[in-house]
Amino acid sequence: MQVVHPICCGLDVHQARLTACLRHVNDAGQVTTEWREFGTLYSELLALSDWLVAQHCPIVAMESTGVYWKPIYHVLVGVVEVLVGNAREMRPRPGHKTDPADARWIAELLAHGLIRPSFVPPPETRALRDLTRTRVGLVQTRTQAKNRVQKVLEDSNIKLGSVVSDVFGKSGRQMLKALIEGERDAQKLASLALGRLRRKLPELALALTGQFTEHHGRLIALSLELIELLERQIAALDEQIRLLVEPLLPQIEQLDSIPGVDAIAARDILGEIGTDMSRFGSAARLASWAKVSPGNNASAGKRRQGRTGKGNRYLRRVLVQCAWAARKTATFLGRTFRRLEARLGGKRAAVAVGHKILVIVYHLLWQGTYYEEQRYADQRPKQEERDCKRAITALKRLGYDVTVKRIA
Repeated sequence: MQVVHPICCGLDVHQARLTACLRHVNDAGQVTTEWREFGTLYSELLALSDWLVAQHCPIVAMESTGVYWKPIYHVLVGVVEVLVGNAREMRPRPGHKTDPADARWIAELLAHGLIRPSFVPPPETRALRDLTRTRVGLVQTRTQAKNRVQKVLEDSNIKLGSVVSDVFGKSGRQMLKALIEGERDAQKLASLALGRLRRKLPELALALTGQFTEHHGRLIALSLELIELLERQIAALDEQIRLLVEPLLPQIEQLDSIPGVDAIAARDILGEIGTDMSRFGSAARLASWAKVSPGNNASAGKRRQGRTGKGNRYLRRVLVQCAWAARKTATFLGRTFRRLEARLGGKRAAVAVGHKILVIVYHLLWQGTYYEEQRYADQRPKQEERDCKRAITALKRLGYDVTVKRIA
């Protein structure tokens, strides 16, 4: 097998230690290997960097093991070329598994060009990604706290959520605060309603009549305190994200033109894939990296069910949300969702339409253009013809003789 990198290094990375295997091929084709062990403290990583430079090693490779690869990558990326590979694709051969053997196997794969590098975004994209992912976690925690409040209210026979659309709106919070402070009169609690909610005073009085105790009040007070803290943190994160995405406003406007994609979703998508589409090479490779494209599972001329793999769950989440939003529109994406939903179900249709949205995102960022619905207009007559044939077939199966005539 052809040797691509005569001098290279494989790193087997752990939390506190790493094993480096330097592989060198001389002009006669003889292979020599040298092992070194280093710690993962910053000073020891600098010693690793100096050793690689002294050995004239231009490239290293390691597995993407959790977050342990990140400090090593940050130290070495400016000194040598660093490849971060998928651990599943770099499994060693069966046999005795040791750290030196793993490092040597990684060096062997790297020497023959058999490691496919993972996508590592540039620093500014990584910063945006950290902020948007942290925001997602805070929003999920806030939702859990709100659900705990709803659970306590149900436990105390308070049916506020059955009358008020938003229990945590201005009116709902005033009622919750009064309950915590000891107010039990349903009429007084209902009188705290504001705006159009005052039209439901009788229903509110009935919903606020229950068995609310001081114990329930303590539980709700803890959850409300957490919700208020999370809301302040989310607001602070939103301000940091706003400052960080100012250079990306043109790209956000491009993605915002896609049906179902708003400014927040566009910001989250850019935080995961960046703006440089040349790193992926094609829309198909981007979709494959995100694991939203159909799996390729064929053997002996038969194509079996190809499930999507486990990829970037943050990107997948926002794409599926955009697909459900596009379902309500009278656009190409909306029609595609409804057509697939009838045959495959909503969840599979959402993943399929999310795949199409990601492909559109790639082309918009690559070409620097905006979404144009007219591009898909030529597909609508063909789809209408297929829908018509499908409807006629269904009616004939039920025993009807149908004649179709288009209305002028």
